[in-house]
Amino acid sequence: MSDEQDKPTLSRKPLGLKRTVEAGQVQQQFSHGRRNTVVVEVKRRRVLGRPGEAAPEAVEEVQAAPAPAPAPAPVAAPAPAPAPAAPKRASENDSLMSRQERQAQLLREAEESRMNALEETRRREEAARVRAAEEEKARAEARAEAPAPAAPEPAAPATEAAPVADAAPAADAPAAPSGETPAPRAATTSAAPAPRRFTPVEAPKRPEPKRPEPKANRGADNRRQSGKLTVTRALNDDEGARARSLAALKRAREKEKRSHTSFSGPREKQVREVVVPESITVAELANRMAEKTNDLIKALFKMGSPAAAGDVIDQDTAELLVAEFGHEITRVSEGDIDIRHDEDIDDAEHLKPRAPVVTIMGHVDHGKTSLLDALRGANVQAGEAGGITQHIGAYQVKTPDGSLVTFLDTPGHEAFTEMRQRGANVTDIVILVVAADDGLKPQSIEAIKHAKAAGVPIIVAINKVDKEGANPQRVRERLLEHELVVEEMGGDVQNVEVSALKKTGLDKLLEAIAVQAEIMELKANPDRAAEGTVVEAKLDKGRGPVATILVRRGTLKVGDIFVCGAESGRVRALIDDQGKQIKSAGPSMPVEVLGLGGVPMAGDTLTVVENEARAREVAAYRQEQATRKRTVQAPVSLEGMFSALADKANVIEYPVVIKGDVQGSVEAIVNALNKLSTDEIRVRVLHSGAGAITESDVTLAAATKAPIIGFNVRPNAKARDIATREKVRFMYYDVIYHLTADVAKEMAGELGPERIENVVGRAEVKEVFPAGKRDKAAGLLVLEGSIRKGLHARLTRDDVIVSATTIASLRRFKDDVAEVRAGLECGVVLADTNDIKPGDHLEVFEVELRERTL
Repeated sequence: MSDEQDKPTLSRKPLGLKRTVEAGQVQQQFSHGRRNTVVVEVKRRRVLGRPGEAAPEAVEEVQAAPAPAPAPAPVAAPAPAPAPAAPKRASENDSLMSRQERQAQLLREAEESRMNALEETRRREEAARVRAAEEEKARAEARAEAPAPAAPEPAAPATEAAPVADAAPAADAPAAPSGETPAPRAATTSAAPAPRRFTPVEAPKRPEPKRPEPKANRGADNRRQSGKLTVTRALNDDEGARARSLAALKRAREKEKRSHTSFSGPREKQVREVVVPESITVAELANRMAEKTNDLIKALFKMGSPAAAGDVIDQDTAELLVAEFGHEITRVSEGDIDIRHDEDIDDAEHLKPRAPVVTIMGHVDHGKTSLLDALRGANVQAGEAGGITQHIGAYQVKTPDGSLVTFLDTPGHEAFTEMRQRGANVTDIVILVVAADDGLKPQSIEAIKHAKAAGVPIIVAINKVDKEGANPQRVRERLLEHELVVEEMGGDVQNVEVSALKKTGLDKLLEAIAVQAEIMELKANPDRAAEGTVVEAKLDKGRGPVATILVRRGTLKVGDIFVCGAESGRVRALIDDQGKQIKSAGPSMPVEVLGLGGVPMAGDTLTVVENEARAREVAAYRQEQATRKRTVQAPVSLEGMFSALADKANVIEYPVVIKGDVQGSVEAIVNALNKLSTDEIRVRVLHSGAGAITESDVTLAAATKAPIIGFNVRPNAKARDIATREKVRFMYYDVIYHLTADVAKEMAGELGPERIENVVGRAEVKEVFPAGKRDKAAGLLVLEGSIRKGLHARLTRDDVIVSATTIASLRRFKDDVAEVRAGLECGVVLADTNDIKPGDHLEVFEVELRERTL
């Protein structure tokens, strides 16, 4: 307190209000140089004093200072000095500066005590490690020397044990305060021991968490991470301290273990088996060899073949690199990725009998579907548009004797040639249905050719024998033209007369099938991965891609991973021909498979593989091969280039977008439209696929002004809106021959009507006369036919056309006439030309426009 403040003042101080809340800052300093500033607010009580009185803060400050305690008298066991009286609470709250200083002092003391504790812990651990090392070394030396057993040492004299006994109480005694002389110890030979005194001590603090390597800034980092620093946290540094996690301790132990592990020598290099295809990039080869890419690039530079990481090298160069780095190579080709079915042959002991697969083939409207309906007891024919079959169907029928027969129903229309061919390739027996009143037709003959090409036996079913005018014998005689000799005529081909309408002769047909199947001894291995053939495929709106599969061997189960053509997937559900879900399907069983990644092509092979990675690899390879085949270009020559340009300039293209309900129907429509193409106009299929008409189809058609042909499908709502806005035309059909007829008319309309010239007469120019100021008149002698006014004419000179014109005026003896016949002379004025000379010939013709047909 200054002297000026102690002097009494005679004048009154100016009135004013002081702030009751003062803010201050306390700066923390740490040993590693980091500082932290803490904002502290102090609220004090307002005290109003009279003028001339001393400030209460100064009085309280003096009162708060503790008086020095007198030195205690030296005694044998001195009592602890009484603790100084705590300053008044009011003085701490009223003095701003003293509280800030107190806080700073407390923070410094807390930090120093923490650092001292850390240093002491470090010293103890270091001393313990040194002591343990020395003890271990001494034990090792003792074991090495292996000394003889020594005699037990004599007990130490009592005089030597006395200091040891006295040392224990000395260690337990509290240390004397600084500046004081310790009291002399009582004689050990005293008769009565000194009374034991109990000194109150502070409660022990919570020990710090054990750290492997204590750092000076660890506490500060914990405080910084734990949130806002307050005075309470600054004073109680250990509260809320977070211990190290188990993962951190585990990492520290592993690091220490690695540091103590000594390697006897360099690690032995691991030799790998590297699979190298026909071409591979440098980076991919380095990855398979587990080597650095830069090392491979350096090796290539040394070989004289510089390459970058993304460059492709051939198989021979890759083999040199693999040998250079000490690995083993396995050469593979791209064809090894694909699945080869011809090499996978089942053992004879694993084969078991299976049901025969029978395909019904024949001409359109000969009763194939009706006959199959009579065998199945169903009515599929009623659901077909136009009363003709336009899809290939697969069904399984249980015969009266309990055996199973799988039937494939194929379309009879000429556009479905490929469907019939697929049916003949996957079947065991072909039933050729021929109407007794109609005889053999083109598709019947085509079915015979397909069956002979596939090498399968044929059973002839002569249908409609109950119809008026039926002549089964004529059918048998016509079969001889195609080398089919029935049993009645001494051959080996079975024939059965049936009636699908009255259901007669069906039992004989089933008996013939059973006999033929027994002769063929049909067997398959059901205990293996399934293989099958896609009979039909479509895109269902609710179920996604759906394929009808005929299982050839193995058992197809729900959950199997498979490859089907260029698509892969997992079997999500199996549905039989009755619409029921089943868990598995054995050989010769037709099922619908759900779970494909896309719509496969009809005729593709389904193969079950071991995992999804293998399925994706095979599917990607097949897609790449299909893309390469589709985009391959023929060798370009100058003649070929000019001929292609000429064809493109002369031929009109008719673009279309085709969408159908199933893949087989789309394929048949594309083939039928391609057959309509001529030298003048050709069909260009922009896109074809199975499923409903989508927005992308409408956008493609709008860009090329092409119509969209929908076969048993319709567009969705968004596609209809876009089509209305872009004015895209839809053409809907459910019968294929209606579709081909309309498209043929449209293509003919693109060409326009056909222009036909009919020559009416010919004449020779005898003389040329002036007619008016600029025109010339030609005197003609009509040689053939007649010449009429207004007809088209061609003026030729030495058989070279000079001009093509019309007859503007025709006169005979100064009279206008309409027609002049052969043998007579006349004069004509030609329009748009005056290049007429004697000796020229005039050809007169009419032009007729006819409707063009393809």
